[in-house]
Amino acid sequence: MSLRRLILTCLCAAYIATAVAHAEDAEQYWPQWRGPHDTGTAPKAKPPTEWSESKNIKWKVAIPGSSHATPIIWGDRVFIQTAVEVNAANEKKEIPQSVRGNGTPDVSVLASMQPGERPRGRRGRGRGRGGRGRREREKPTANFKFDILALDRVTGKTLWQTTCAEEVPHESLHRDSTQASNSPVTDGTHVYAYFGTRGLHCLDWNGKLVWSKRFGKMNTRNEFGEGSSPTLHGDTLVINWDHEGDSFIVALDKKTGAEKWKVDRDEPTSWSTPIVVEDGGKAVVITSAANFVRGYDLNTGELIWKCGGLTNNIISSPVAADGVVYCMSSRRGEKAMAIRYAGAKGDITDSDRVLWSDDKNTPYVPSPLLYDGSLYFTKARPLVLSCVNARDGKPRFEPERLSGLEGMYASPVAADGKIYFVGREGNTVVIKHGSEFKVLASNKLDDGFDASPALAGNEIFLRGRKHLYCIAG
Repeated sequence: MSLRRLILTCLCAAYIATAVAHAEDAEQYWPQWRGPHDTGTAPKAKPPTEWSESKNIKWKVAIPGSSHATPIIWGDRVFIQTAVEVNAANEKKEIPQSVRGNGTPDVSVLASMQPGERPRGRRGRGRGRGGRGRREREKPTANFKFDILALDRVTGKTLWQTTCAEEVPHESLHRDSTQASNSPVTDGTHVYAYFGTRGLHCLDWNGKLVWSKRFGKMNTRNEFGEGSSPTLHGDTLVINWDHEGDSFIVALDKKTGAEKWKVDRDEPTSWSTPIVVEDGGKAVVITSAANFVRGYDLNTGELIWKCGGLTNNIISSPVAADGVVYCMSSRRGEKAMAIRYAGAKGDITDSDRVLWSDDKNTPYVPSPLLYDGSLYFTKARPLVLSCVNARDGKPRFEPERLSGLEGMYASPVAADGKIYFVGREGNTVVIKHGSEFKVLASNKLDDGFDASPALAGNEIFLRGRKHLYCIAG
């Protein structure tokens, strides 16, 4: 063997070893909003089952501003995004205390409602400017700082806080949304903070900006706000930009922010985050949207296949395993679909590629959980849990009410044979994974929760409206 070939062989072996080690590292942590496999599961975590304000709280720290971004974890650090209003005099309220008319609904009514729906007062259903579903907030007039923080995982101490952008937001938002609802992603070397209209920002481990990329202004349906998060696979970052304008999907080089490809999309606003799957040695980006679920070649952006069938306002992100992707929606109809993407080509709508579908009890805001061959998902009103066999869609147990939860925006997560459902008013219900519905614990905290939880090691991280909790057994 020549010296040159020997060197190349050694370099390839080192690269493969590094990639394998990185994949193993990622499984220990929570590098993106739906975990290391984009399914809501933490394969190596063993978080506690029970907690309260006086039990199993490792630390609890106040987080400035407001955000629905899920915390991400790598090594000894926790990263979290937020939008901090510069002018405190214009500070926004998280839950309106009154509505037009003479009615004042209780919190349980507000929590159970879907975006665009207004509470009923004694004079009937409220209607703001633009009719039902229009914004309830005035357009912002104050600057917001769009920040990402790195916290010490052991103590909760802020290690650094970097402002990625500062400006007056152009949209007023849905009453329950925030100006920083997108979640970051990390590869263990850099962290990528994403604020939609306010850009994608690469920072090193010390919080220094490496590069930034802007994509324009996103105009969301009814000014509900933004929410899709970036996806990272290898050296490629993927952003899905579905809005009430020229929609597109774009891939970037994670090292430089340079555009690799960009493809137009015929889609209205969606809030779903793309996932990347492997198909025959090829990486495929899957997006879930109102017109079509689509699969793109990660390297080129070429559209490989598409499948119609979902309803409007796609918020839930897809989950996938074993060559099948599961997509759900629940607006003006309900839909769940299992699509065999392995080897798919062209338009596969209504083909035998759709292994099964259903039209009841699907989620509107939360994404489904795929755990050990089972799909867990929640219907908003009433808050009902379904669990089905992912292979054929048949129930593992009959739909069950999640008692103690008034409403739920957070997506369920799982680890160590347990499923966690975090409610908006501070309760978390923990059930046992399996063919029977069995509640293990119901845990109450003082904060309210809209962000999805993160699991790593023996800890669960809960982002509240005011605090970030680290809960450990």
